[in-house]
This record gives sequence, C-alpha cells and structure tokens, in this order.
Amino acid sequence: MIVYKCDFCEEIKVCIQKEIDRREYDICPACWNTLFAKLKGKGRAKESSDIILLPLPKETEDQEEKPMPGGLPTIWGESDRPN
Repeated sequence: MIVYKCDFCEEIKVCIQKEIDRREYDICPACWNTLFAKLKGKGRAKESSDIILLPLPKETEDQEEKPMPGGLPTIWGESDRPN
C-alpha cells in the first residue's frame, strides 16, 4: 500500500497513478471516480474498423502484355505478330 498526496484534492490518501495526456498523476479513488464520471462520453468516438473491398480493375484487350522486370522480352517479327 502506497500513500501519496492526491494531485487533485491535495489530501494524503492511498492513490492510484494514472497517465492523462502523457503526464502521470497521483489520484485518490474518490477524485478518480468524480473525474471519470465527468469525462465519460467525452473525446473522440472510435471509428468502426469495417473492411472495404474495392472491385477488381477491368482488363481491356487493348493492353499489350509487358515483360516482367528481369524477364526476357518477346520479340515479334512481321510474320509472327498476332492479329
């Protein structure tokens, strides 16, 4: 059991260390319950983490196949070219 001076009511009581806005405070349970009730419902609402699926891109026939990086390119001659 650790006894501290409460940072809110400045009385010497059994306190809980709480971090608020990256600062540590020694708060007695009575002050913490009051502060918790006051702050309840305040702040940012948590956004839902729904997954959004995007449609696959449509491939068009006009696109020529490009060789993969590091792969060998296809060389077309006049008689080899597809219609």
